[in-house]
Amino acid sequence: MLLMLVSLLCCVLAAKACLQCDRSIRLRDDTYILGVSAFVSRFDLETIRRHAYTTYIQTSRERMGIIDATTFYRVKTEYQSEFDRFLSLTRVGSLLVETTRIMNLGREILEKHLDRFINQELCPNQCGLLRRRVLDCISCHYKTYVCPSPMHLDCNSSSILAFEGDQVVLNCFQPWHRLLLEKTEYHYSWSPYLPGYLNESDFTVLVVTDVSSVILNQVQAKDMGTYRCFLQGRSGIVFYRVSYRLTVVPKPETTHQPILLTLPSLPLVESQSFQPVKDLLVPVIVMVTALSLAACVGLAVVLRMMMSQRRAAEEKRRRRMEGKNTQEDTVYTIFTLHFDSH
Repeated sequence: MLLMLVSLLCCVLAAKACLQCDRSIRLRDDTYILGVSAFVSRFDLETIRRHAYTTYIQTSRERMGIIDATTFYRVKTEYQSEFDRFLSLTRVGSLLVETTRIMNLGREILEKHLDRFINQELCPNQCGLLRRRVLDCISCHYKTYVCPSPMHLDCNSSSILAFEGDQVVLNCFQPWHRLLLEKTEYHYSWSPYLPGYLNESDFTVLVVTDVSSVILNQVQAKDMGTYRCFLQGRSGIVFYRVSYRLTVVPKPETTHQPILLTLPSLPLVESQSFQPVKDLLVPVIVMVTALSLAACVGLAVVLRMMMSQRRAAEEKRRRRMEGKNTQEDTVYTIFTLHFDSH
């Protein structure tokens, strides 16, 4: 029973601004009262619930009596978190006291979020027409709220300067466009004339798209003029209008200048500091030259000796071959004479 009491108590106290409009919340409130009637007087619980509903409705009425889905979720989430924290310290014996305290906490949370919503988020449009869907916390019905604008439909025009061949992006999106009820389209048109006394017939339609921006590629002088963007609903209602003044100028001629590099100057050194080096350089050159000549002479001698040895070896081999041939001729002659004698 205590667990059921805790779970159902969360339902009845969550009935703050506009929550009493939810059918599931009312059904859980009734279930809670029936479940805890054995612990707390049912009449007292009904009195607390009616007082809570009246208090929250009064708090909403003091702040225009409307709320959006985002603010409603913030209020519900924060209150449930605070309620869980208080619930962990709540006992059945002090249920009525804790119920009253949590009810007051819910009113404070409601006031904080409603003040922020009304002052900062309800009508974020500085210009244009914003028609958004909100929940009426008094009648528990959704309705359309029209946000007034000090500048009406026309917003401040802007000037764009571009060079020939550049890319220009025109974007007329505003964050509050997401809050509009009906389906919308962006209508872009162009006039060769500058802003001033322009008629509707001076404009030529460029594109109608769901995308908020258009890109002008490779703009030229002929593309100068006034560009206009309409945010229009499918029903024909215009919610937002802005214009751009585009000026296209020729690109400046660029001349290639030669790049001059200035090398850092070497530090000046006294001429006397080079004298020891000069005195040492002459003996070194003489020594290197002498060693080179000696090496050349030695190399020539070695080559000459090698050539002499090679010629002696060839001469010795030639003589050996000639002696061998003479011996063979002598033997042949003796053999021939002996053969002839026989």
